[in-house]
Amino acid sequence: MITTLALILFWLSVALMFHSYVLYPLLLQLFAIGKKENEIVFAKQEEQLPDVYVVFAAYNEEKVIREKLESIFNTTYSLSKVKVYIGSDNSTDGTNEIVNEFAAKYTQLTFVSFTGRNGKAGVLNKLVNSIKQQGIDEVNSVFIFTDANVMFTPEVIFEMVKHFKNEGISQVAANILNKGEKQDGISVQEKSYIQRENKTKYLEGLNWGSMMGAFGACYAMRASEWKEIPPNYLMEDFYLSMNVLSKNKKAISELKAVCFEDVSNEIEEEFKRKTRIQAGNFQNLSAYWNLLFRFDAVAFCFLSHKVIRWFGPVFILGAYAANILLLPGNWFYQCTFVLQNLLLVSPVLDIAFKSVGIHLTILRFASYFIMMNIALVKGFAMYVKGVKTSAWNPTKRNLPPTP
Repeated sequence: MITTLALILFWLSVALMFHSYVLYPLLLQLFAIGKKENEIVFAKQEEQLPDVYVVFAAYNEEKVIREKLESIFNTTYSLSKVKVYIGSDNSTDGTNEIVNEFAAKYTQLTFVSFTGRNGKAGVLNKLVNSIKQQGIDEVNSVFIFTDANVMFTPEVIFEMVKHFKNEGISQVAANILNKGEKQDGISVQEKSYIQRENKTKYLEGLNWGSMMGAFGACYAMRASEWKEIPPNYLMEDFYLSMNVLSKNKKAISELKAVCFEDVSNEIEEEFKRKTRIQAGNFQNLSAYWNLLFRFDAVAFCFLSHKVIRWFGPVFILGAYAANILLLPGNWFYQCTFVLQNLLLVSPVLDIAFKSVGIHLTILRFASYFIMMNIALVKGFAMYVKGVKTSAWNPTKRNLPPTP
């Protein structure tokens, strides 16, 4: 009886992880055969192009904010239809001075310097509320949310906004490309992960219009679909994305809408960021768990792409515990046990090799995978304790990732 239960636990855990990380992306590619991208789009010179509001929060971003603003205003989209709203969350460096410099040059830019830390969600809520109080045409206006360290290409605004001619589409994500990878850290692994996520989200949108969460780095949504973000929320991008899908509206990704972001290289910095993300993921699961019981494409994508991964540590530990019970006299499970132990100690091995100047890509991928799952555990603990604030410190910025 115990052996049977151990077999079920082991193979169920392995199957679920295999489905989420391997089978699901393959199924998306299979389902996408013969599918066409949205063809109901605005022409570039069309007079009815929507008004665009680029909105973002900034905290101590003096290293990148100048290049960010230059990239926004260097757009092929008519500047007469573009307004920029920036909220500085009590920045203490030169961020405010740089933004004020641009505000003096561009009348389209509205800058609000907040006192005290409001957190990203708090800043966005206040900025959007101030825009809506102006009595804008929400049906024919678009919000573009972005981050300070994400550089626009000249076409990115149009490439996202063009899709809103299709009344069924309510959210469009940009294609975030990364630069600056190095072999001595985790930037290669982080870049590979983001590229894989970009492709997965694109295919979800192509197949069913059910893209599982736009990257907060840059995405567009109809102003009419805005929903105020709850206090102390850490993943407002996913919250807004799931709100769109909950109303049976479509969310897609546009590969031509290219932005550039500097890729993280320091594991300590990335671990802290991933922990916040995971805490935010559990906040969103508590808000949108009911979508899993719609038994439609959204539920399939939500379970396969997100929920299974969020419970990855449970499946890893479940497979490990079951494997121990299956060890006696079985060479196959003895081999899988050795492989699991190598996977679990991969961070220690990676640190040891790194200390002598050896960088093994495969080993670092394994270490990166374990690090993400440890961040899940820590993020879950952070969620259970209660998230007290959405205030953040930006990860270490390198030189601006100019295209």
